[in-house]
Amino acid sequence: MANPGDFAYTVKQQSNIVQVVGEYVKLRKAGAQNYSGLCPFHGEKTPSFSVHEGKQFYHCFGCGVSGDVFSFLQKIENISFPEAVRLLAQKQNIPMPKVEFGSPQEAREAHLRGRLLDLHEAACQWFQEQLQRPEAAPAREYLRGRGLDDEAIARFRIGYAPESGFLLRDRLKPLADEDALRESGLFSWKEKDSAPGAAPPPSALYSKFRNRIMFPICNERGKVIAFTGRTLATDEKAGPKYMNSPETPIYSKSHVLFNLHLAKEGIKELHYVILVEGQMDCISVYNAGLHNVIASSGTAFTEAQAKLLARFTKNIVVNFDPDAAGAKAAERSLSLLVGEDFEIRVLTLEAGFDPDLYVRKKGRDAYGSALRAAPKYFEYLIGRALAQFPRTAEGKVKAINFLLPHIQRVPSRIVRDELAADVAQKLQIDSAVLRQELRHVASSRTATQVAPRPDAPLTEAERILLQALTAGNDLSFTFEDENGQEQVYNPAEQAYYTLSSEHLHQGLRAEGLIDRVLKALADGEDVMTLELDEAQHKMLMSVVMREHETLTAELLAGSINALRRRQLERRQRELRRQIAEAERQQDAAAMAQLMQEKQEVDRALRHAVTV
Repeated sequence: MANPGDFAYTVKQQSNIVQVVGEYVKLRKAGAQNYSGLCPFHGEKTPSFSVHEGKQFYHCFGCGVSGDVFSFLQKIENISFPEAVRLLAQKQNIPMPKVEFGSPQEAREAHLRGRLLDLHEAACQWFQEQLQRPEAAPAREYLRGRGLDDEAIARFRIGYAPESGFLLRDRLKPLADEDALRESGLFSWKEKDSAPGAAPPPSALYSKFRNRIMFPICNERGKVIAFTGRTLATDEKAGPKYMNSPETPIYSKSHVLFNLHLAKEGIKELHYVILVEGQMDCISVYNAGLHNVIASSGTAFTEAQAKLLARFTKNIVVNFDPDAAGAKAAERSLSLLVGEDFEIRVLTLEAGFDPDLYVRKKGRDAYGSALRAAPKYFEYLIGRALAQFPRTAEGKVKAINFLLPHIQRVPSRIVRDELAADVAQKLQIDSAVLRQELRHVASSRTATQVAPRPDAPLTEAERILLQALTAGNDLSFTFEDENGQEQVYNPAEQAYYTLSSEHLHQGLRAEGLIDRVLKALADGEDVMTLELDEAQHKMLMSVVMREHETLTAELLAGSINALRRRQLERRQRELRRQIAEAERQQDAAAMAQLMQEKQEVDRALRHAVTV
C-alpha cells in the first residue's frame, strides 16, 4: 500500500494510471475522465474495463477486478508490490532509493538477477563488437545474404561469438564472480580433479557459444536475457545448427516471445500480431516494414505466453512453415490460443517458402496480400481434414474426430455449436444422426469422439441399392421396349454402373459397405463371402436375409433419383456458401461463375423433383 510520505506514494503521485494502463490495453475516451477498453484479465469482446483518470482507479464491470496503478501492474505482470513500485519508478524515470529486502535469500536472488542482466548486456555489446572484426567476415557475408543491412543488424543487436572459448570469459570476469558466470548460461565448464582431502580447484569456464552468429533474446522491456547462436561451421563437431541459452533466473523460454519488445507498439497500432516460427523469419518480416511480428522460436505456445500476448491483442495471424511439421507446430501452438479466446487466422505459404524467403523473393506487398487472405483457423483445420481423410462415411467420422478437440477448446458454447454446424456442412455430412451427435459432443465438451450410432436405420434408398447390388442375376427380367424388341433388365448392373460413375452414395451410412461391394463386383468376388467388420456385416445381413418388397425397375429408379436430388441439394447448399463468401470479398468474377453454376443446379433440381 502507498502511504503519504513513502516512496511508493511519491511514485504514484507522479504517475498517470491512464498512460500506464494504456501500455497494456487499448483505451478509448468514454467521458470527461473515463476511458474504456477490453479487460486484460478475462476474455471479452465488448469493453467493460474502465479507467478513471481523476480517481486514478480502474474497474472491470465484467469480472469485478479493480484497484490502483500498483495493483494493475501486480496483476498483469504477475509481480509483487515492491516489484510493481520499482517497475513504475523505472517507467517514470524516478531514481530508486536503497532497496530493502524481506530476507537475506530475497536479497541474494535480486542481486543475482541484476548481475545476470548486466552480464548479458555486456556480452551482447561484446558480440556486436566482434562482428566488426576481420575474422567475422563469414558472419557478415551470411547476414548480407539473408538481406540484412547495417541498420537491421544494429536494430536487432546481432553479433558474433568467435571460435575462442575464453575471450568472453576474460571480458566478463571483472563484472561478476564465478558463481554468477556459471548461472548466466553463457559458459560451460569441466570440473578439475583434486587431491584427496584438498579443496576442489576452480573449474575452467569456457564459452558455450563459439563461431556462431548471435541473436539476443530480450524480455518485454528490451533487456537482454538470453541468446540464440547460429553456427557457421559445417563439420560434425559444429554442434546443433541453432543453440539456445539454457533456462536461468532471468530467462524462462515459456514466458518469452521473441521480438515482442520491438513489436508491441506495432501490434497495438495495427490491432493484430503476426506469429512466425523462426527468429530469422521474424527479423526478415520486421525488416520489410511489418512491425507487428513476433516469433515462437520453434516452441509451442504456453499459457504464460498467451497471457503475455493478450495484453496487446487477441487477433493473431499464424505463419509457420507449410510442411507437415509446420502444420503440426501450428496446431500445437494454437490449441492453447483457442482456449484463450483469440481470433486466429492461419497463413500457409506455397511449398518451398518460409516467411523469410517469401519476403525476400516476392516482397512486402505480396506478403501483405497473403496475410489479408489468410483463412480463419477453423477453415484452415477443415481444409486439413478434407486433405487427410477420404470422403467416405468412415473418413468423415475420422475428420470429425480430428476437428473435435479443437472445437471443444472454444470457451463459448454458442460458438462451439456454430462451428459444429459449419463442420457438418463443409464435410457434407447428410446424416441427421451424425450431425446431432457432433453438435451434442461439441457443445458438452465431455466425450472425446463421435461415431455413427450402430443402430441408426438405413434409408430406403440405401436398402434398395444394396438389395440390387447383391442380387446378381436373380432379379433380371425381360421386357419389350417401345419398338417391340426384347430387352433384359438387370438391377444389379444398373445399380453398379450408376453408383460407380456418379458416386451417389457418398455421405450415406452404408457408404463404406457400398464401396466394398462395388470393388468386389469389379474384381469378380463373391459378395456373400466378403470379409467385413462387424458393423458392415450386420448391415449387409439386414438387407439380404430379410424379406423386402420385390425390387422393380421403378423402385430402383426412384431410389437413384432420390439420391441425385440429395446430391444436387448438397451442391446447392455449398454454392450458396461460396456465393456469400465471394460477395463478402467483393469478387465479381467468382460470383458470376458461381451464380451461373447455381442456376444450372437449380434447374436440374427442379427437373429432378418433377420426374
